[in-house]
Amino acid sequence: MTKGETATAGHGGRARRADAERTVLTILEAAERVLSRNPAATMEQIAEAAGVARTTVHRRFASREALVDAMTAWATRQFGAAVDAAHSSTAPPLVVLHQVTANVLRIKIDWGFAMGRASEGGPEVARVHAAVLDKCDQMFRRAREAGILRSDADLPWTRRVYYALIHEAAQSEGDADTLAVQVLDTLLRGAGTDRVH
Repeated sequence: MTKGETATAGHGGRARRADAERTVLTILEAAERVLSRNPAATMEQIAEAAGVARTTVHRRFASREALVDAMTAWATRQFGAAVDAAHSSTAPPLVVLHQVTANVLRIKIDWGFAMGRASEGGPEVARVHAAVLDKCDQMFRRAREAGILRSDADLPWTRRVYYALIHEAAQSEGDADTLAVQVLDTLLRGAGTDRVH
């Protein structure tokens, strides 16, 4: 094989891998759409929604459970990346809070079925969630230090309330940025007035 043929063969291998990755992502996205509407959907229904042959799905995923596990792992990696993309130790804490919240909502809205299975995920899913929890705790500590949260705020409780608000927002209608504003307004100001003592 000549140098040019080797380079072409290498490029062809990369192109095939890229095609395979696109096919897997197409299947995962279709599985999310189908399973969020019908959790008992079959591999055949998922293949049809993905626009691929059933054999293509079976070649990529040995079983329906393997497909769902892969979908959960992929969505969890996106969740971790969304937090990483917004997490900053230099940006103003309120900006970080908003960006993390909006990014997480985008993933939870787009990948609701998969993210709902995170507690059943394997070690990779657990590792990502532990890293996100750590970053969330850092984010809330910075917010408290900046005076955004009260100095006596119970940070583990605040995080649990924040997670609950995000969960509820992800079930609501609206775009992620608008929902993020609602989550943070509720978290930081509550629903009461300043007359409550």
